[in-house]
Amino acid sequence: MTEDERFMREALRQAKKSAAEGEIPVGCVIVRDGEVIAKGRDRRKKDASVLSHAEINAIRKACRVVGDWRLEGCSMYVTLEPCQMCSGAIVQARIPRLYIGAMNPKAGCAGSIMDLMHEKRFNHQVYVTHGLLAGDCSAILKEFFRNMRAGAYSGET
Repeated sequence: MTEDERFMREALRQAKKSAAEGEIPVGCVIVRDGEVIAKGRDRRKKDASVLSHAEINAIRKACRVVGDWRLEGCSMYVTLEPCQMCSGAIVQARIPRLYIGAMNPKAGCAGSIMDLMHEKRFNHQVYVTHGLLAGDCSAILKEFFRNMRAGAYSGET
């Protein structure tokens, strides 16, 4: 197992925690100097906030650890391609590297619908690796939505 796979597996563990709480199973970790400094998972229902995406939660924690809003020496691993809000936050935080598991053709803004990571008009671009453990990342989402359609999640967390 590569180091990148190890970090994505930790992001998958966060996604599984979200699924267990009835949240969309998206997980994220932020790494600096080979160590996980922050973890995040979707908590929109639990927090009653549209802002509680995995990436935003992880960025908040990483900023506290680093003591700055700039996360220039960090890498992010996320199980699902970020939306426009999260993509913007990644660019704003100056995160240089992003590793994505599954792509999101309906809402992804790191290459699917648009690519905010490589927008030349921004003062920062992000190096992106797509498809890291894509099968595992996609499978957890498919299982979650299959169970949701079958009534496995009542909306209670």
